[in-house]
Parts: sequence; C-alpha cells; structure tokens
Amino acid sequence: MFIGVGNPPRWDARCPQCGSRERHRLTQLWIDEDGGNKLARMRILHFAPEKAIVRRMRDNPLYETADLHQSGVTHRVDITQVALPDASYDVVIAHHVLEHVDDDRQAMRELFRLLKPGGLAVLSVPINATRQLTHEYPLATSPEQRFAHFSGEDHRRFYGLDFADRLVEAGFRVATFRVSPEDEVRYGLLRDEWLTIGTKPVTQAAELGGV
Repeated sequence: MFIGVGNPPRWDARCPQCGSRERHRLTQLWIDEDGGNKLARMRILHFAPEKAIVRRMRDNPLYETADLHQSGVTHRVDITQVALPDASYDVVIAHHVLEHVDDDRQAMRELFRLLKPGGLAVLSVPINATRQLTHEYPLATSPEQRFAHFSGEDHRRFYGLDFADRLVEAGFRVATFRVSPEDEVRYGLLRDEWLTIGTKPVTQAAELGGV
C-alpha cells in the first residue's frame, strides 16, 4: 500500500517502506525486466539523486551522483556544462531534471557526450501526452506564472510527445518503457508517465545501418 504526497497530494505516490515515488518504481521495474539487472557492473552517473535510488545503489562502487546545489554528491556540476571526460559512463540517470533546465537541449548533448558508445540515458520528465509539441513560454518568469504554464513553480517547460525528438536531435536512439495497466495499479504508477531510454549508438556507421 502506498501513501499520498504532493500539493495537492497524489494517491499512491510514495512507498512507506523505501520512500520511492512512481518514477523510481517504474525505473526499478525496467532494471529488473526479464529477471535480470540491467545496471549490473555499469558505471552510473545519477543527476539530482533521489534518496530511494541512492539507497538501492549504496553497495555499487561504480555509482556516482551529480548536482549543482545538492549537498553530498560525488560531483558538484551544472548538467549543461559537466566538467567530466567524454565517454566516461555506461548509464546516466535524470528523473524530473530536464524540465528545470534553461537549455535542455544542451543538457541532452552533455548526457550524450558523457556516455560510452552503447551507453544508456534513463530519463523521465512530466509529459502532456495530449500535445505533440512542448510548451515553452519565456515570459513566464515568476513562480506563479511558471506554475500556471508548466505545473511547477521552477519548471521551464511542459514537455509534449516531441520530448523524444529532442533526444534524437542530440544523437540518441530512443525507446520508451511502460508496464501493463494492471501493473500500473499494482505498483502505484502514474498513468501518464513513462520511462524514456536513450541509447548512444556504438558507431555512426551502425546508426546508419553500416557494418
């Protein structure tokens, strides 16, 4: 049984045992898909790390965290200008981060740069699935205006279905992960949120269908 959190509260949002919210449980279902562990032996960089995931990763020596403001992270960095080498990580994770970033396209390019060929970006953002195009309104600068436009006082946009297109522009191949409606109920997931998986092609030739 999950409990409500948020303002206004969402039903079945947080697990009272592990503290996970909907996006964290969906990520765990993706990790455990087909009975394996997709993140085993992977070097991971997690932006804006959430406690529920940090606790699960505490025994993984290849797990690192990053944030511009959060204390206790491995790397104090801006996601749009990450002072770390190219192709350093197998996986980058960013849950509900990109909607807060002024230049989200630059952030996506940085995520792509940080990944090794074949690496994965595990991403979630608020998406309005009824709209194709992302809503951005630069004149919304106050917390009240941003909440009215983007449903968050510090959000910069409300993504539409073209979120995947932005990732493709950055170089990723994109797939989505969802579970059945029955499992959405079982695990207390949001019905209008899914996990976006961006893969960095192994080579340009492979991406173009070459050898």
